[in-house]
Amino acid sequence: MVQVQSFVFNPFSENTYLLFDETKEAIIIDPGCHDRSELAELSNFIEVNALKPVQIVNTHAHIDHVLGIAALKRKYNIPFALHKSDEPLLKAVKTYASNYGFSQFDEPEIDSYLVEGETVKFGNTELKIIFVPGHAPGHVAFVSEAAKFVIGGDVLFRMSIGRTDLPGGDHQTLLSSIQTQLFTLPDDYKVYAGHMEPTTIGFEKKNNPFFK
Repeated sequence: MVQVQSFVFNPFSENTYLLFDETKEAIIIDPGCHDRSELAELSNFIEVNALKPVQIVNTHAHIDHVLGIAALKRKYNIPFALHKSDEPLLKAVKTYASNYGFSQFDEPEIDSYLVEGETVKFGNTELKIIFVPGHAPGHVAFVSEAAKFVIGGDVLFRMSIGRTDLPGGDHQTLLSSIQTQLFTLPDDYKVYAGHMEPTTIGFEKKNNPFFK
């Protein structure tokens, strides 16, 4: 069964996820590790647990979610995938990274594109790709039907939603994505968000103030 390990990285307190199963194959989702100590924290966990990373996939390409991609690609010699609509966001990071104190942003090459309805596979695990734009134009989420969870990025948070005032954001599109793609999942599905603690679909349907 797939396991989810989270790490909180960079000044934005971004959640990076490492998913792995009994085969020891693993994927890294939204690596926000931005300095040597954070890269070491992730790498040490991989080493101690004898894991084999096979791919990096991102929910979207805002700066706090992409800082560690290039370094991890080199370290593990693994490919990186992103939705094509978020490629311009990734390309833009180098133009504003220094404004946030990241003067040496290393832009990663995209090896393949994530497509809605397809799956991300590693070991014995499959994650369904769903398209949830609004916070970012190419935002996706990864759903495990077997383990009943979704890696949701910056779409739905506990008692909140992603911001839509950044380039490519749209409030109504985000609300529609949540209602049609996430709130149609069973209530007991756990939501691992890009920031803050996990929540569940059922809790947010009942309590999220944006849907009252």
